[in-house]
Amino acid sequence: MPPFPPPPVQGPSNAPSYLWALAPLYTCGFGTPFSMLYAAIRRRSWGYGAAAAGYATATGAWIYLVELYEDTQEPALVSLVMIFCMLAPWLIGTVHSLAVRRQVFGDTPPYETGNEQAIALAQHRRALRQQARELAEHDPVMARELRIGRPDLPRQYDDGGLVDVNHAPAPVIANLPGLTPALAEQIVRARDQVGGFVSAEDVSAAASLPPNLTSDLAEYGIFLP
Repeated sequence: MPPFPPPPVQGPSNAPSYLWALAPLYTCGFGTPFSMLYAAIRRRSWGYGAAAAGYATATGAWIYLVELYEDTQEPALVSLVMIFCMLAPWLIGTVHSLAVRRQVFGDTPPYETGNEQAIALAQHRRALRQQARELAEHDPVMARELRIGRPDLPRQYDDGGLVDVNHAPAPVIANLPGLTPALAEQIVRARDQVGGFVSAEDVSAAASLPPNLTSDLAEYGIFLP
């Protein structure tokens, strides 16, 4: 059974992040330096700090040129510079803010590596196994109904990859780490003789398994009555 990805975490409302991202739009660009400065402080990022400085420079230059040529006709080049300095914090700033909104507010990890994702998934699967074990300990009937430890049967409950060593067939047991089809058959024969197991150590002793397999059996095996 393929592993399920970690369920999405329900975080707070996204409204504040969109309010921040649209600040350049509804302030006509005058709020862009301040919103980017907030991003720089929140994420401790020199990049956002540089963006804040750039937008502040553009805004300041536009104000300066407007006042300088208030009573005279500005040259064509100056006019182009004024248009750019007006639009950069306003429209470009809006697009920029929307593009980095999720990074600034942490909706998703901005630079999560493949290894970090793999570790997070492994930790999630381990937590699922622990939850399934606790459920089986307190309510074994429900555990059987949910088919915990039986990836060979149709089911909806995700137990994190557990295998019920007391009831699963040999081909399923053989999928446990370190086991081979021959060792799985050996476990099934021992199970038929003793009637079932209560722990990984019990399996190892009854089926004469190599000692190095015990820890993996304890991690991925479950022993429902």
